[in-house]
Amino acid sequence: MIALRGINRASAPLALVAVCSATTAMADGTVADRAIAGFAAHCFDPRLTADRVTELLHPTGARVDYYDLDPFLTVPASPALGRAATDGTDRRCELAFDGDHADRAAEAALAALAAEGIDTPADIPASHGATPGTVLLGARQLNPVRVAVVHVGTRHGPNGIETFLNVERLMPSAN
Repeated sequence: MIALRGINRASAPLALVAVCSATTAMADGTVADRAIAGFAAHCFDPRLTADRVTELLHPTGARVDYYDLDPFLTVPASPALGRAATDGTDRRCELAFDGDHADRAAEAALAALAAEGIDTPADIPASHGATPGTVLLGARQLNPVRVAVVHVGTRHGPNGIETFLNVERLMPSAN
């Protein structure tokens, strides 16, 4: 299931342009542009590490929340440093930034999923329900034992309204 506010599946291909121009946006765009492009370009990569997050996502200017308790590569686990790890997940990649840019962020997240070939729907677990401000909430099968839950929307942040883009990988026993 995917819940969308203000966009439909037909508009997702248009967001591919945003993903393809991620390098330009990262170089000279606003924090929102850089964060959206950074999330789309890197958060679905199973080889993302804490070092790469520091190198690629922190420079966007967004607030970053990342952990990987069971890395794909032979690198040390990255413990949850900000918020606690969500029960039943072993990885989170989240960017948040000031303002309401949720529709554009959701389009970019959908395009990034499509670009990565992550398109097999999965059930959204009860632990990952919609919250006020949700624009996109969907689950996709990564492989036979792994599911990713993508959540994009707005919420109250440290400076007022903020947009967030979040993907969490469920542990096999949580599916």
